[in-house]
Amino acid sequence: MLPFDHALGLPDAFARRIARNTSTILLEESHLARVIDPAGGSWYVERLTDELADAAWAFFQEIERAGGQAAALGSGMVADRIAATWAARSKDLARRKEPITGVSEFPQLAERTVEREPVPPAATGGGGLPVVRRDEAFEALRARSDAHLAATGARPRVFLAALGPASAHTARASFAANLFQAGGIEPVHEPVRVDASSAAAALAAAGTDVVCLCSSDALYAEQAGEVAEALVAAGAQHVYLAGRPGAYQGVDEYVFAGCDVVAVLSSVLDRMGVA
Repeated sequence: MLPFDHALGLPDAFARRIARNTSTILLEESHLARVIDPAGGSWYVERLTDELADAAWAFFQEIERAGGQAAALGSGMVADRIAATWAARSKDLARRKEPITGVSEFPQLAERTVEREPVPPAATGGGGLPVVRRDEAFEALRARSDAHLAATGARPRVFLAALGPASAHTARASFAANLFQAGGIEPVHEPVRVDASSAAAALAAAGTDVVCLCSSDALYAEQAGEVAEALVAAGAQHVYLAGRPGAYQGVDEYVFAGCDVVAVLSSVLDRMGVA
């Protein structure tokens, strides 16, 4: 079990203690050491183990046919397989089909940065297979936001224009806030609800020209076009809508579960001039 700050540098004493205690808790409180086979009888664990073993054995045989490990590495076969897997996984990460808690899901923009001493450079001369991080695309977006915060004293913002009562807009407002914060963009949800008559004043108070409409499909059909046009007239440069694509007047783009979040956030930061 690695310390939670392992990726940031040299772990401190607290992180090392927590890592040690995790194993102790599993042994002493969960009694894993007192069971011959903790996963025995669990169909999904046994099925996944069987599938993993079959796939690994097939790959070992493929390496053998290529002339052995050194030949497979030298020919680029292993690197190509890893690159293809990483490309597929990157798409899942970008669409949050593989969520990363605290990064792509439930990020905390006000979280204090953890500082650690850097790890000494490795004694070897490098080489080997590439090292990637699951969160690198989102961390690059957050780094842009952090640099903007350091330069201007504020993060880039998006105004969440919530239509109707809380029962209608809360789910999608929470979804949109979570999505934009994953890229370091601060959501402004004040006032709690707007309509066509109050949209202009709310946009001016939010201090941004990027907006995301949030509500139910029923209220979108009634109000989305009217409110979006009022926001554009008030100076909104780009209007998003949290929900599946539709034909709403004044709406430029849609954000929804399964969309390419990294691409959306990158374009938002570009549009805001965040380097």
